[in-house]
Formats: sequence, C-alpha cells, structure tokens
Amino acid sequence: MENQKCVALIAHDRKKDDIAAFAKANETLLATWKIVATGTTGGRVQDACPSLNIIRLKSGPLGGDQQIGALIATGEVNMLIFFTDPLTAMPHDVDVKALMRLATVYDIPMALNRATAEQLIDFHHP
Repeated sequence: MENQKCVALIAHDRKKDDIAAFAKANETLLATWKIVATGTTGGRVQDACPSLNIIRLKSGPLGGDQQIGALIATGEVNMLIFFTDPLTAMPHDVDVKALMRLATVYDIPMALNRATAEQLIDFHHP
C-alpha cells in the first residue's frame, strides 16, 4: 500500500503501558496504518501486538522524537499519538515541545492522551 497513511506512536515512560493497551484495544484499526514509533515505545507496542508491523526509530531522548519530527515535516506522518506524562519532568522536554510544535505547524491530528487517541484512530482510519 504505497498511499498508506502513517501514524507515529510515542509514550513517556510512565505511559508506555497505556499506549500498549491502547494499541491492543485498537489492533485491527492500527493494522490499516503504517506505524512508526520511538524505540522503546515501539518495542512495547510490538510485544502487545505482534501482528502489527512497526518501524522502530531511536529512543526519544536519543533522537527518536526528532526523527519523527522530520517525518512530520516531510509529510510522511499523517497523525501523531503521543501519550505524555505531565507529572514527570522530561530531560528532553525541548525535543518534546518541538515535536508538538511541528504537528501543529503541519496541521496533523495529534492526541496527547488515550481519550483523544481513541477518537482520532476511529475517525481517521484509512
């Protein structure tokens, strides 16, 4: 599927279980998307959903957030699902903010929590 839409999956450490559970609950819908994810998040989602084909990039703090930002800027990512943890300080907070800024600049749907992600994945499935 050359024209397959792409979703990026990212989760802060304390939200990785949540994004894996979200993926498991929406595995059938996610299977219709090309999926890119930061390294650890991609591994957790892959463990929960072995049937999904996930392209794993670097870990977020090691450049994965920036890799996904580049894919947004080049039009290769159509939706961002980023489960953030507002109660924990992030050493790479600047990268996180840049990623959210790019999603806003390029006007792609972005979910920062499960409630929004559930709505987006259902509404925007290819």
